[in-house]
Amino acid sequence: MNAYEDFAYVYDELMDATPYEEWCELIAQLIAHYGVSRPERDAEGLLDSERNLVVDLGCGTGTLTELLYQKGYDMIGVDNSSSMLNVAMEKREQSGSEILYLLQDMRQLELYSTVGTIVSVCDSVNYILEEDELLAVFSGVNNYLYPGGIFIFDFNTDYKYREIIGDTTIAENREDCSFIWENYYNEDEAINEYDLTVFVQEEGDLFRRFSETHYQRGYTVEQMTALVEQAGMTIVEIMDADTHTSPTAESERIYIVAKECEKKLMKV
Repeated sequence: MNAYEDFAYVYDELMDATPYEEWCELIAQLIAHYGVSRPERDAEGLLDSERNLVVDLGCGTGTLTELLYQKGYDMIGVDNSSSMLNVAMEKREQSGSEILYLLQDMRQLELYSTVGTIVSVCDSVNYILEEDELLAVFSGVNNYLYPGGIFIFDFNTDYKYREIIGDTTIAENREDCSFIWENYYNEDEAINEYDLTVFVQEEGDLFRRFSETHYQRGYTVEQMTALVEQAGMTIVEIMDADTHTSPTAESERIYIVAKECEKKLMKV
């Protein structure tokens, strides 16, 4: 079964402890410090409108996308799961936001213009299992960044899979939805397999059971740095996602901020 199909419809309930608001605040601070995007939807001119666009790459159900929209950014959400995007578009209908959602694989990113900022959080890039494919992602990001634009992304480290969550089982029993999340880490290939089984209450005591398998690769800072630079971007900050300080050998999730540095702004 493809990842994030049935799971999409219970994703928000099971991930309700995810600190999206904190992520949104940090991203806004990083954009203000390093980037070119501004939360101004009424920008004058084509170049300003492109500069202020923010893409949420691997947007999932659109929670962070909506929060950044509320900050004032023009948002585009990109994901390769139609089920996740269906949930995101339901949120858009409820909120009245004007977010554009695109069903795309991040390895084959196609936008209609350059954009000032691209963000990818919640370890979305860990789903890219091969370095050459991750390089294709980063090259596509660089291609669509506005001159001086920035790419903000996080990733789970090899240390996290190897020492923290690899070969463990996580289970949670809720009133109307429960899950069993089994992890298996292949250290030689740096691949973590998640076998997810979810039980969803439908009517009375009747529960529906479904299963999905997810694969993620653990990366090191050195690997990510090399791929980002090979794609043509310059790294401007690397931080531990929990402490917001320099990463250590025991950092579990890391943020990287990279800047586009090769394009020249053309007058129109």
